[in-house]
Amino acid sequence: MQRRNFLSLALVVPASSIRPSWLSIGQGAKGKLLPQKSVLVRAGADRANAPFQFMDATFLVKVSEKDTEGRCVIFDTLRPEKVGPALHKHDNCDEWFQVLEGEFKFQAGEEIMRLKVGDTLLVPRGTAHAFVKTSEGAGRLIVMHQPAARMEEYFRTASKLKDQSVEGRRALAASYGTQFVGPALKPD
Repeated sequence: MQRRNFLSLALVVPASSIRPSWLSIGQGAKGKLLPQKSVLVRAGADRANAPFQFMDATFLVKVSEKDTEGRCVIFDTLRPEKVGPALHKHDNCDEWFQVLEGEFKFQAGEEIMRLKVGDTLLVPRGTAHAFVKTSEGAGRLIVMHQPAARMEEYFRTASKLKDQSVEGRRALAASYGTQFVGPALKPD
């Protein structure tokens, strides 16, 4: 082999073994190709045309965990009552909230915050948190879990339980990486 050809080959082989990051677009964490089709969910609609009621709220799935290979799930939640979940933490996902309507009181760790329309809050995994609607009229939160951690499956399953109390949901929640660690917030 001539020296010039050997040098050219030495430059080409390593370069061909490097995979630019842009080639990974459209691949999921497990290397599977993700659907390349956009997902449109209209206002007031649920991704699977199956909205559900849970803890006095209507849940509309806007982005399903199935759409993202489990990278995230996004809910649009409509909250007419001044109630919210018990203080809890997720071992396997972060949770992000955006207030679209109404006002809410949140607890994240030891901190109490008041959120209004347009405010967002990121609660890292492992941080105890709770919230409650404090305003009159409709309340609406966008809630995202990242990664999805099967939260869509948990909420749909829990919504069908006969016993909706914290004790009635404790074992199911634990099987999805969620622990109840305190009482629900009061709207005061």
